[in-house]
Amino acid sequence: MQENDFKYELTILMPCLNEAETLETCIKKAQTFLYDNNVDGEILIADNGSTDGSIEIAKRNGARVINVDTRGYGAALIAGCNAAMGKYVIMGDSDDSYDFLHLMPFVEKLREGYDLVMGNRFKGGIEKGAMPFSHRYIGNPVLSFIGRCFYSSKIRDFHCGLRGYNTERMRSIDLKTTGMEYASEMVVKATLYNFKITEVPTTLKKDGRSHAPHLNTWRDGWRHLKFLLMHSPKWLFLYPGRFLLVLGLVLMAAILAGPVTIGSVGLGVHTMLYSSAMILLGVNMIMFSKFTGEYARSTGFIPVKPASRFAKFFTVEKGILLGVVLFIIGIVCSVMAVSVWAKNSYGVLDPEKMMRLTIPAFTAIVLGIQMVLSSFFIGILQIKHK
Repeated sequence: MQENDFKYELTILMPCLNEAETLETCIKKAQTFLYDNNVDGEILIADNGSTDGSIEIAKRNGARVINVDTRGYGAALIAGCNAAMGKYVIMGDSDDSYDFLHLMPFVEKLREGYDLVMGNRFKGGIEKGAMPFSHRYIGNPVLSFIGRCFYSSKIRDFHCGLRGYNTERMRSIDLKTTGMEYASEMVVKATLYNFKITEVPTTLKKDGRSHAPHLNTWRDGWRHLKFLLMHSPKWLFLYPGRFLLVLGLVLMAAILAGPVTIGSVGLGVHTMLYSSAMILLGVNMIMFSKFTGEYARSTGFIPVKPASRFAKFFTVEKGILLGVVLFIIGIVCSVMAVSVWAKNSYGVLDPEKMMRLTIPAFTAIVLGIQMVLSSFFIGILQIKHK
């Protein structure tokens, strides 16, 4: 559907699951907004299996209803986006916590050409009791901070449920998540695909329902965090991996010749053993970042930037060659260690001296094998398929 094929300028989209207590109020407020501001629009209810008469209430009040069989907040909103007849969509919960009477700031920004307009409840005002303490001062701020840090986003309220978007643009990024993490997916993918994004203040009041909210604090909080991590392989794998690799190499190189004393702290072969673990784990994490990049390049689950100089330099063959070289170095060091042992008639050796040889040898052998296997796996990920 092209822009000029849309029937309305605006679709006001509300996900619904047993919201009979508040749905009529939300629909009437949305209708008042459209009439008072002379906006050509529709009200669309994406029903997720209501059994309390919500569907009948929506139809009776002139809203269009679609039935969404797949359960979940995200599933309802994805179906609503696909069914919208408006050039723009403003989505908001049907629990009467958001103010559908004052949507013009969203409409104005959309008309200016913004692809995504987020509400910011912290700027607009949160009514007492409308948001649990853990959500207001821990969950939302922490997850929003992680989102800004990982994705260079300027959004201050990642999880505001009142937001507007350009319908065609939002459909183009093919959102997938069916749960509450849909709220994060929309912001993350819109940022990754260079959407024009802004925020406007909005208010949040205590919802009008007598039953408990559908949101589960810990389960849905984890789903948001997991999404943010999985869609940012640099922060999940690459940056921590680089840190561990460099730290491990520095420690191992420093201790290789003998014990190192920093103030009153002595670093010996036991520290070298841990530095070996850091190197192995660091390389593993860097390779996982490479795996994720190749997977993203073939599936498109996140947009991939043009390959860096290192990525262009690194090939499957070069990775295998590097692995073989590391393996040979490890074997040579191991042979040297056995030679020293033989000179001592295979008796008891000074562990402090020997481990300075055997730990690097072990590290090189394991790294070499991992590098060869990882390079082959990257090659598999690069195979073109339908």
